Amino acid sequence: MSGSSGRHEASGIYHERQRLELCAVHALNNVLQERIFTQEVADEICKRLAPDTRWNPHRSFLGTGNYDVNVIMAALQSVGLEAIWWDKRRPLEQLSLAGVLGFIINVPSNVCLGLLSLPVRRRHWIAVRQLDGIYYNLDSKLKAPAPIGGEADLRVFLQEILSEAPCELLLVVPHETDEAGNWLSTVR
Repeated sequence: MSGSSGRHEASGIYHERQRLELCAVHALNNVLQERIFTQEVADEICKRLAPDTRWNPHRSFLGTGNYDVNVIMAALQSVGLEAIWWDKRRPLEQLSLAGVLGFIINVPSNVCLGLLSLPVRRRHWIAVRQLDGIYYNLDSKLKAPAPIGGEADLRVFLQEILSEAPCELLLVVPHETDEAGNWLSTVR
């Protein structure tokens, strides 16, 4: 069922599966819990970000996706959300989860051709979102959403990912939350 999208039958959670190099599109839709973005929309964002270039630096020159963080940030802004880059030097205890809609994480990923894993690593975008009090790993390479657990479990999950180099964490927040800085706790 590769490339499938929609509500996962067992949980009712929206989860798009990996197709081509569209993990950024899948991560956006998975964190938003609906199909808002497509490859065509992401390509249009790329054209707006670099209108006069022959080879667009924000996507794969093969046209299969592999979108960069600028596309993700512009896509989120188009629906009234912001992506905040988490400074990995901060302790995760300073993260105020109440103001965060979800997370988009960039991690290294092995390249596979069928069952053969190549000695090449690429970047991969994954989404994490809380639904009905449980945080889920909505990685498009997973067959189904994977429950992480509650807030404490999420912090452990994020710490494990952040301790693996190189990895980047984006907080997905409403514009108002970004402006007010409500995603950052004063707890030290």
